[in-house]
Amino acid sequence: MASVSESAIHLVKLFIRDDDATDATTCDSGNEYDGRDNLRVLALFMILISSAIGSFLPILSSKYSFIRLPDWVWFIAKFFGSGVIIATGFIHLLEPASDALSDSCLTGPITEYPWAFGICLMSLFALFFSELVAHHYVEKAAQGSSEEVHTHSHFGNFGKVKDDEESSVFEEKPDPLVNDGSISQPKEETGRSIPGHNHYSHASEHQDPEVINTPVEKQALEQYMNQILSVFVLEFGILFHSVFIGLSLAVAGEEFNTLFIVLVFHQMFEGLGLGTRIAECPWDHSRRYTPWLLSLGFTLTTPIAVGIGIGVRHTYAPGSATALMTNGIFDSISAGILIYTGLVELMAHEFIYSTQFKGNFKLMFLAFFIMCWGAGLMALLGKWA
Repeated sequence: MASVSESAIHLVKLFIRDDDATDATTCDSGNEYDGRDNLRVLALFMILISSAIGSFLPILSSKYSFIRLPDWVWFIAKFFGSGVIIATGFIHLLEPASDALSDSCLTGPITEYPWAFGICLMSLFALFFSELVAHHYVEKAAQGSSEEVHTHSHFGNFGKVKDDEESSVFEEKPDPLVNDGSISQPKEETGRSIPGHNHYSHASEHQDPEVINTPVEKQALEQYMNQILSVFVLEFGILFHSVFIGLSLAVAGEEFNTLFIVLVFHQMFEGLGLGTRIAECPWDHSRRYTPWLLSLGFTLTTPIAVGIGIGVRHTYAPGSATALMTNGIFDSISAGILIYTGLVELMAHEFIYSTQFKGNFKLMFLAFFIMCWGAGLMALLGKWA
């Protein structure tokens, strides 16, 4: 009986506190709040404005001609935003998650393994598996009861693909589509970086009366649904992160001023990355409010978190064991989402599977250079936030 009791006690110690952890630093039970409520309220509204500018401007520009951005601005915003999202996953999520889950005040199994990286890895594989399942059902819904057809078509300003047994031949074909509810309208023979017109080599073919109810239309629908899925996944990953940075800002002490300024730019750049991806998706008429709601969700999340932080500023302890574990776990999950989305959806699909750079290495190099600048600038902001 005594041996059983000893084993139970040892098991509890294993999961709660290591045997030699008696000298471990206790977790902080307070925060560095310094009473500057006015600045925190100002920060709430400034972050609200910067988030709104970043996330809504691409949608407004693609929707209304009187504020339509030039083609080169769209090009820069799109690839700069891709770099921002990738750097956010590595620098603003994975690194803080590692710091939180390896804090010296935490004891037990959490200290015996680099859980931030493990959770990030599990999140990445879980997301990939979820997309595999989702794509299966999307394909099934798009194809209906018809047999699977291996016909690959690319339509729009960048050409049309005709597959035969030996090769694929690209030939230019102007896009005759009329804007019937999608975010943007293609322009013939301009090479413009149309939102949603080249991502995954997506076609607007399903709107052409000549291909309605054909395998080509079903494939286009499948690609369209996959693009929508990737946008929702990206939004989900970013929103997790936005909650915790808002709470941290609300209870910050001496570093508040620096953190405040950095987060204003952080939210604008991150919103720009998300907003361009939302705007480039050719939302159909039944989902015409979805892009606005997605941008609104990003715009409000951090300010609401700041407001909650102000409300609990006397009791919220960002250095407590619970807060460290919560922040670390959710930041690790978000890191896996953004890293997967950034590397697969934004880099691989944009540079390898899209037709927009076919035969134009200089343009591809320019896009890559801009993406590096977005990632570099966002990584630099990680020095302060």
